[in-house]
Amino acid sequence: MSTAHRFTPEHIARAHAQSAQTPPAETDPRVEALVRDLIGCVADKWTMLILELLAEQGATRFTQLNRRIGTISQKMLTQTLRHMERNGLVIRTVHPVVPPKVEYALTELGLSLGAAFCGVWIWAENNLDAVEASRKSFENRAAEP
Repeated sequence: MSTAHRFTPEHIARAHAQSAQTPPAETDPRVEALVRDLIGCVADKWTMLILELLAEQGATRFTQLNRRIGTISQKMLTQTLRHMERNGLVIRTVHPVVPPKVEYALTELGLSLGAAFCGVWIWAENNLDAVEASRKSFENRAAEP
């Protein structure tokens, strides 16, 4: 199942409606700074994988996230989750048990960001063959003397 189908239709519709709005003639410098900052934070593969997993599974323990992603170090997972929490994309819940149980879940902001990125997944599904053909053509040209 593609990530596009893991977000509710309401989140996808809201993301599409927001992206269709005409931006003001002058962009607020604070908005521009936020966009640049968020792109830097979410453009990495870990944030997108975490968004996908939490959208699919709901509240998930740190160790489960680490296992499901597989190739991420604990340090990188911790850093990424902290960035996501700082930006309001996830909420961290610590349950007072021994050993401590810590769960992460997407906030409404996280859900809406994931829904906004659904367009990329849909585009990739619709254009996979064309991109692969282009890459193959490029590699063949690059291999020629």
